[in-house]
Amino acid sequence: MSFIKKDYEELKACIDAFSSQLSTVENIGQLIVERLKKEQTIFACGNGGSATDSMHLCEELVGRYRNDRRPLPAVSLNTDTSVLTCIGNDYGFDAIFSRQIKALGKENDILVGFSTSGNSENIAKAFETANAKGLTTILLSGKDGGKIKHIADHCIIVPSENTARIQELHTFILHAWLELVENENWMQ
Repeated sequence: MSFIKKDYEELKACIDAFSSQLSTVENIGQLIVERLKKEQTIFACGNGGSATDSMHLCEELVGRYRNDRRPLPAVSLNTDTSVLTCIGNDYGFDAIFSRQIKALGKENDILVGFSTSGNSENIAKAFETANAKGLTTILLSGKDGGKIKHIADHCIIVPSENTARIQELHTFILHAWLELVENENWMQ
């Protein structure tokens, strides 16, 4: 079997195993919709490929996904290089997201953390800061959810050890949330 066919079969198996969590994806998506209706901000963060998932979610909320609609408050904590390098230099890489949440986050905002392992120290610290400030924390992870699953308010854990498969389903999840957001009548 070719490696492409093997990856395809692995992805199909992962999707099938993930189907039991679709109601969780929808419930968390409805929570995001409710908070956006109340003008709360969605923050997101991740490292490496998960940083691009963070940016993808936020750019679609501020811009648009499929439909023309008003912009929604969303901030990817990965995108301001001067802030990231300042905090990283002065406080360390582990503080790059938590310091931004401390400055910008408000009670009832949402922080979505993308971490395929669930063990990213900078995301764990951001969740701790968010919890202390009254934000709702949502972890998108894989493997066993790592240590962050114990501090997150909500978790969606993709049943895979393969980072590529985990990230592929993270994209499905964020697209599902965007569909829920844009199918709301209040958006027009």
